[in-house]
Amino acid sequence: MTQDRIVRIRPAVALAVAIALLSLGAAITYFLIHGREPSAAGPSARSGPAASTPAATAPAVTGGEAAGQTHGDNRLPDVPVPISEEAIARAGIRTAVVTAAGGTSEIRLPGIVEPNAYKQVNVTPLLSGRVTQVSAELGAHVKRGQQIAQIYSPELAEAQTKYVAARAMLEAHDRELQRTEKLVEIGAASRQELERAHAEHTSQSADLEAARSRLLLLGIPADTIAGLSAGKSVGSTATIFAPLDGVVTERVANVGLNVDPSTKLFGIVDLATVWVVADVYEKDLPRVPLGASVTTTTAAYPDRLLEGRISYIDPQVSATTRTAKVRIEVANTKGDLRLGMYATVLIRTAAAGAAVFVPRTAIQQVGDRQLVYLKSSNPGIFVEREIETVRSSGDRVEVLSGLQPGDTVVTDGSFLVRAERERLGLRSPGASATVGRETAATRPSMPSDVSSARVEITEKGFEPSSLKVRAGIPARVTFVRLTDKTCGKDVVFPSMDIRRQLPLKQPVVVEFTPQRGEIEFACGMNMLKGTIVVE
Repeated sequence: MTQDRIVRIRPAVALAVAIALLSLGAAITYFLIHGREPSAAGPSARSGPAASTPAATAPAVTGGEAAGQTHGDNRLPDVPVPISEEAIARAGIRTAVVTAAGGTSEIRLPGIVEPNAYKQVNVTPLLSGRVTQVSAELGAHVKRGQQIAQIYSPELAEAQTKYVAARAMLEAHDRELQRTEKLVEIGAASRQELERAHAEHTSQSADLEAARSRLLLLGIPADTIAGLSAGKSVGSTATIFAPLDGVVTERVANVGLNVDPSTKLFGIVDLATVWVVADVYEKDLPRVPLGASVTTTTAAYPDRLLEGRISYIDPQVSATTRTAKVRIEVANTKGDLRLGMYATVLIRTAAAGAAVFVPRTAIQQVGDRQLVYLKSSNPGIFVEREIETVRSSGDRVEVLSGLQPGDTVVTDGSFLVRAERERLGLRSPGASATVGRETAATRPSMPSDVSSARVEITEKGFEPSSLKVRAGIPARVTFVRLTDKTCGKDVVFPSMDIRRQLPLKQPVVVEFTPQRGEIEFACGMNMLKGTIVVE
């Protein structure tokens, strides 16, 4: 009977053992799976197996986070980046929601007020001599035809004397020709003598006309020339008249100055209209058509909106700044727009439907690729995603693909998230080789430190104007503007398409990963310049 009991118990024991093994396996699997999830606890979330295999532990993403996985083969896959709560707070990471906008897009450009070149004249004398009187002061308003200077000129006296002499000679030949014609009629003179008299009369007429033309070129009025004759005094003073209504912006003429036809006496500008000239980046030129509506403001009158249209676009693009100049003609009825004033140009263009925009500070430029960092639904996790942009509108950049309205992206501190991703080596070597100019060979050896520098904008310009950083290491350059007396109110990196406004006495950080060579930066007017040497 003992043997029969053993036979009956064996199936139950086997079933119990099987259930226990299955339960134990499920528990082990559960803990293995959940043990691999990154945590916000700090180092443990970075040093475990989960950090080395991000693809296997990618947290669930919502909304636009999933959209990044559906792009073409050239798009980099999303990469989750774990960062502790302490590091997030220390770095001051801030986020913003991706928005969609339509209607019109805006381009904000720095400009400068310049004279209307079509209404700007340099006044020069028509003859040589010495200035004897100046009646127009610098800054004076003059009318067309108003006397502004007088010049004593022996050249003028000589030209008038030649005219009087030529006129007298012609009158004498007129009388001689008449006598010769009468002699020919009575046979007292030959036909040959008459022909010679006609030829001399024609020559004298040509000499008189040449002398008259010379006086006209010297600015003598026709009625004055007609009154010149033998026995009358010949004048030697030439009068300089204003050629147009305007303001005297330059005065070189002073009493006693010896002048010739190439000497500049005055500069006169009609300030009823002025030009505002701005620089447009090459990539924005398709959005700036001729005749586009423009609103202009100046630093002196920020509340006054000056409406105008683009009347000219330079056909040449600058080789250094990759910008082309555009010109806007603005009415200056009050005459208070001063030449050289700084202006802000706002160009509005029609946008094709709704567009997705992100703050410019959210984008990290790596070679020829642009990356953003999305806030994941899991605390302490950010997702690196490649996006494609098409245009900018002030401090916002339009995103063609990679994001959707409602996504949350990192705006302040995105550089730290990128540096942490590089430090952890979360991007596979094969993918790293496709990020801009980075390669799989350079990625493992990239140092984990960050090159930093500080540049102050003073009355002397950028100080220092030359920096040195190491190639392949993330660089952080902090710009601080300390004065309002220069044009350094923004900084431009043309080669990287980076532009930042520089509020007074507020630090502005520009972050990038440089390659070997030289990186030039300049103010928005391209007057103050600096260089970063990458070694």
